[in-house]
Amino acid sequence: MSDRPVVTRIAPSPTGSMHIGTARTALFNWLYARHTGGKYLLRVEDTDRERSTEAAVKVIFEGLAWLGLEADEPAVFQAARVDLHRAAVETMLARGSAYRDYMTAEELEAERTLARAEGRVVRSAWRDAPGDPPDRPFVVRLKSPLDGETIVNDQVKGPVRFHNKDLDDLILLRTDGTPTYNLAVVVDDHDMGVTHVIRGDDHLNNAARQTLIYHGLGWDTPVWAHLPLIHGPDGAKLSKRHGAQAVGEFAEMGYLPEAMRNYLAKLGWGHGDDEIFNDEQAIAWFDIKDVVGAPARLDWAKLNHLNNHYLRQADPARLAVLVTAVHASRDLDLPARAQDILLRTIPLVRDGAKTLLELADATVFVLRQRPLEMPEKALGLLNDETRARLSRLRARLAQTTSWTVAELEALLRDFAESEGVGLGKFGPALRSVLSGGSPAPDLAGALVALGNHESLERLDDALSINR
Repeated sequence: MSDRPVVTRIAPSPTGSMHIGTARTALFNWLYARHTGGKYLLRVEDTDRERSTEAAVKVIFEGLAWLGLEADEPAVFQAARVDLHRAAVETMLARGSAYRDYMTAEELEAERTLARAEGRVVRSAWRDAPGDPPDRPFVVRLKSPLDGETIVNDQVKGPVRFHNKDLDDLILLRTDGTPTYNLAVVVDDHDMGVTHVIRGDDHLNNAARQTLIYHGLGWDTPVWAHLPLIHGPDGAKLSKRHGAQAVGEFAEMGYLPEAMRNYLAKLGWGHGDDEIFNDEQAIAWFDIKDVVGAPARLDWAKLNHLNNHYLRQADPARLAVLVTAVHASRDLDLPARAQDILLRTIPLVRDGAKTLLELADATVFVLRQRPLEMPEKALGLLNDETRARLSRLRARLAQTTSWTVAELEALLRDFAESEGVGLGKFGPALRSVLSGGSPAPDLAGALVALGNHESLERLDDALSINR
């Protein structure tokens, strides 16, 4: 297998939301395929027809698209491949690596009771039964070896040994002819040319059974790599009490996909002391053998730090579109030129934002439409002395021709000096006038974000209020 091009796959079940663990698995498959110049595929394991829904399939596609981890080829749907699965079972029956089991429900329960009492796995009497089969329903079982070991040579965990006497003759086909999970996975992975199975370590026991199915079909086994699970910050298994678990939730909370890729890559893998790296660097550095075997812990502080970094690096035009969508979802009444206003404002306020939601919060002030409703606390700052001072400042602002942060900072300092006071004497009132009590950047930044005309108009509105 070593001379074959690498083919990896992600194989989620469409039975609910796309978990962050599935997203991390997808990322590692994608990185390894890119690192080796191979292919990265998607298979939707939709054989559970009762629980699989079109909405859940859509969630998978949307989650992978948002993360930037779309497959290299169209998705394969497992439920459409039943004939291929059944044909593989016929091959195993012909090879003697599977058998038809005619045990009734009562006989099976009696065998289970006896097996428990004897401390062994269930074995059917039909495993080596001679003679003509009865005319009644049957399942098809794998004919597992009774002694020796099955070794899963795992790239993350090293060799993992399973005693064959502890591996039961698992069902391959049910009485209605539908394939079971382990059979379908093996047949599909082989048919898709998958060379490396990279998945969560909750599938490690399945790897032993699937290895026996590969042997029963006379096929080479893939390279196995079972990833440690993701735990919450407290070290316990990730659950709802730890906050977001689904990819869609992280998107709704305002995280950028590039930040999520960087962060997920760090959950169980790393490159020295590098905390921040782009996709090209991750692809160049990533090797599945470097994944650590211990569970990774979700760390919100690190994720927020990374997201802040990528917000500061992102194209303001892209952020303006994303922030506009956040405001629209909150039913904020947006002015006609909202994106142009945001494009001017975002570079002035994004340094302090950890998420798109916080960035949206920081831009509300510039989108509010006149006349602003001033909170009582802000109105309380507008005493006669401060009104007179803001009126003089308004005249100075109206005369300036350079409306930049640096020039306005200098103007405010000079004005304060000419008034013989510190900025604290009029700065809070000016901030309230400009923002209406909403969060806003420093005074010069707020003036630049609003622009010359809007800033002066807001000052006029406030100075005209009768108290």
